Amino acid sequence: MKVLGTVGLPGSGKGEAATVAREAGVPVVTMGDVIREACRDRGLDPDEHHGAVATALREEEGEAAIAERSLPRIEAALSDAETVVVDGLRSPAEVDRFEAAFGDAFVLVSVEAPFETRASRLADRGRDASDADREALREREERELGFGMGEVMDRADVTVENTGSLAAFHDRIRDLLAVEVER
Repeated sequence: MKVLGTVGLPGSGKGEAATVAREAGVPVVTMGDVIREACRDRGLDPDEHHGAVATALREEEGEAAIAERSLPRIEAALSDAETVVVDGLRSPAEVDRFEAAFGDAFVLVSVEAPFETRASRLADRGRDASDADREALREREERELGFGMGEVMDRADVTVENTGSLAAFHDRIRDLLAVEVER
């Protein structure tokens, strides 16, 4: 059993890493999906209220709230697979929760890229109009860093720099998956 958790600032490539994992047949649990579900449960639009609901969940249920809500999804995926990728850790409490649940089988992977590279990627994606705005991106980063994301990135077992081509990044993720599955 192996659980690979990814952390990275917006536009770093976490979603691309998840895509590579899915293509390799590795199940992916996206922590943001937990937040989107909570938004819908509260009658809120996830596109508009994602950050506010993420903050509210942590205030209401503790810093590990998103991890706690993700555990059943991870455990269900592990019932059918040897390896699962958990996309989008943000806080040290989440890392602590996954380390407690999975011990040495938990591997934390930080996906990193410079601000300008990430801002350009997000603008090119056009997924979220606010991402195209560098000031909005800086505000989003500050919110996520406020959850302790910088500390989580510092705690990573593996760091993957995503500054080259998309193909090269995909190759690095495939290599990482192969190495971690073998351990």
